[in-house]
Amino acid sequence: MAKTTFKIWRGNKEQGEFKDYQTDVSEGMVVLDAVHQIQAEGASDLAVRWNCKAGKCGSCSAEINGKPRLMCMTRLNDFEPGSEITIEPMRAFPIMKDLVTDVSWNFRVKQKIKPFKPRKPDFPDGSWQMQQQDVERVQEFRKCIECFLCQDVCHVLRDHHKHDSFIGPRYFVYNAALEMHPLDTEDRLADLKQAQGIGYCNITKCCTKVCPEHITITDNAIIPLKERVVDRFYDPLKRLFNIFIPKKQQE
Repeated sequence: MAKTTFKIWRGNKEQGEFKDYQTDVSEGMVVLDAVHQIQAEGASDLAVRWNCKAGKCGSCSAEINGKPRLMCMTRLNDFEPGSEITIEPMRAFPIMKDLVTDVSWNFRVKQKIKPFKPRKPDFPDGSWQMQQQDVERVQEFRKCIECFLCQDVCHVLRDHHKHDSFIGPRYFVYNAALEMHPLDTEDRLADLKQAQGIGYCNITKCCTKVCPEHITITDNAIIPLKERVVDRFYDPLKRLFNIFIPKKQQE
């Protein structure tokens, strides 16, 4: 057992400050264990969101020593013995209380994305035929647990607060899962370019680095979507084609 100091942000959307707590930590503990222990030892009003404690629900997202991480997946033996550990709420979303933020904006964004629209079945029984490699391509995107760490670390939301014109990495992944689905027929490229602001992303890969599910967000989702938008709206030959060939003839 060893005493460790935790600097935890306490407060609400109006005001707050860091407060120091000391507690005994032992081998195998994670940050969320320490927070629960601090609650039990004298800070019962400390607000923290959590559920599964297994890295699968995405509830306990926070910033630990300045890095967006899941508290339940951050082991205390990853830090230098005796060093202070700072825990604060995600910065990209409004604070509700202490370590809890209001992430409801994300769910409103999701509702605005055009849903899956499959093509007509290939067979009379209502089934489809697909290539296995096309199916596997979108499986990676389905691993997302909506912890919103990628949203939190993205500078467009975190520093520039463009929540009204940028949907963030999580929902580019969601778009990619739909756009790259072998059965989908919906067209979302105009939305990605305009209302969803994919052009703001400068592919720094910070979102990929913090993803607890190791989704290759930048290379496998965002860059391919950017390429599709560029091909549609900025390729000079395609622009001429669209100008001189009536839409009905294209169809």
